[in-house]
Amino acid sequence: MCKTYPKIQDKNKESHDLEHKLWNRRSFLQAMGMAGTGSMMLGSSMLSASAPSPLSSAIAGAESDKILILIRLAGGNDGLSTVIPIEQYDTYANARPNIYIPESKVLKLTNEFGVPSYMNSLESMWGEGQFKAVHGVGYQNQSLSHFTGSDIFANTDLTTTGFTGERTGWMGRHFEECFPDYLMNPPEAPAAIQIGQYSSLVFEGDETNYAFVTSNVDQLQQIAETGNRYDLEDANQTIFDDCMYSDQLRFLRGVANTTYEYSGKIHAAYEQGKNLGCPEYQENYFARQLALISSLIKGNLGTKVYMISLGGFDTHGNQPLAHERLMTYLSVAINDFYKDLACVDMDDKVLSMTFSEFGRRIYENGSNGTDHGKAAPTLFFGSGLNGSAFVGDHPSLEDPDGRGNLEYTMDFRDLYATVLAEWLCVPVNIVEEHIFFGQKAYTPVNLGFACSGEEFPDIVYNDSEPDLPGPPDGSDPNNPIPELEDAIVHKPYYPTEGNPHIYLEMPMTAHVDIQLYNILGQNLGTVYNAMTSEGSQEINIRENIPVNLATGKYIYRIQVQNKKMSKSVMVA
Repeated sequence: MCKTYPKIQDKNKESHDLEHKLWNRRSFLQAMGMAGTGSMMLGSSMLSASAPSPLSSAIAGAESDKILILIRLAGGNDGLSTVIPIEQYDTYANARPNIYIPESKVLKLTNEFGVPSYMNSLESMWGEGQFKAVHGVGYQNQSLSHFTGSDIFANTDLTTTGFTGERTGWMGRHFEECFPDYLMNPPEAPAAIQIGQYSSLVFEGDETNYAFVTSNVDQLQQIAETGNRYDLEDANQTIFDDCMYSDQLRFLRGVANTTYEYSGKIHAAYEQGKNLGCPEYQENYFARQLALISSLIKGNLGTKVYMISLGGFDTHGNQPLAHERLMTYLSVAINDFYKDLACVDMDDKVLSMTFSEFGRRIYENGSNGTDHGKAAPTLFFGSGLNGSAFVGDHPSLEDPDGRGNLEYTMDFRDLYATVLAEWLCVPVNIVEEHIFFGQKAYTPVNLGFACSGEEFPDIVYNDSEPDLPGPPDGSDPNNPIPELEDAIVHKPYYPTEGNPHIYLEMPMTAHVDIQLYNILGQNLGTVYNAMTSEGSQEINIRENIPVNLATGKYIYRIQVQNKKMSKSVMVA
């Protein structure tokens, strides 16, 4: 924006007019280094109106049709307020007497791990197999600096210190392989879109940054709605009226809008996708980012990687309220995002993953917060995960380092390599070069998808069902007597969307009692309780249960005489 000058006096008018004659549009562009090039540097990327080269088109066409969403939790997310280790709960609570999450507010997803109840929007995703959490993600000698930590998670170079280290990012190196002629012939759609101009090396290559970057979601929204990066309408007329070089500024912005061809592509995709799906999102900054990205995906923009952010995780003080607010935003928006995509059958094409520059320490500080730490969980979302689980080994709270930090149990580079090789289908030899610089072999993590054909090593999956309350006679409802289960057929089925039934087939006349539980093991009421004749019948769960059922996973337990069985059932 130009500086506003006072009104020019008449005695200066002649020189002012002369200046305008000498300082014409071409002079202005030459001074900015833009004249006569046919292309323009905007941000750090040069964009040309040329069609993509056959080589870059072939490489792009060979890629997977999958999409990746990178979610930066800026500031250093506290892992122990995100995934709560139930088996180490006493140690956890004793280390945080003022900020621990009470057991009554822990949503128990398995016997071993839970999440805070304010993340309950993810409960249905867990039940539908769309949520994985990987424990203890970090690296050796982890940096506790916001800047160095961010650089290492972006460039995968463990030798980075301060301003030294690799100056390209893991995604930038990937796109450099895909688009070797990018500067002259960029792809038809942006290779990546990044919301937020915070310093990040993720998309940085040797020659350019491969992301279409906007300062904030408002700017990307304007581009999506109008096809222009800059507004030239009367609403901003005062910017031009009071500026000495107003006509040059207006002209330059017009050139930028014309040359920045991706703005038109984004606008066209947005117009095509904005009314598809089930677009119901909350009105907050994070939800708006996902809502906009969803429209671009549904509009078939063709961009493979997006990066968005949720800031505020540097919780040195007053952590409980701040973390609850942020993770509520995250869980609600992610759930809405995948519901939206599911309406157009695209939820299995989009994988989302979180990352943060570091975790936080086990022990609380004196300000009801936590200080910079090391390992933390990485969260994955999407139907492409093909099942929910807690993956890997949770770090021991009994054996921190000398400063009270959790030691890592999962090298973050193995997660990145798995995403590239198994989700985006990048050849393993290229992945090893991009992520490990040839210093380490590829060790895939079993996240539920596979593209390379590599054999996965054994990975610890903590995905057992939570125990149900024990019946009065002490028998175990999770281990029913085999003879009874063989004799009585029962299974959930869904004759109408979201309306689960139980199909029951009895080999004899007997009294049948069916109770419904949530995944915390709490009894919600009786579904059926009656003497039942030999034969089959269908029992409508919603019609018989005395409470309204939220979307999610439930467990029903059948008792016949003194024998008990249980199965899980989804309520949509």
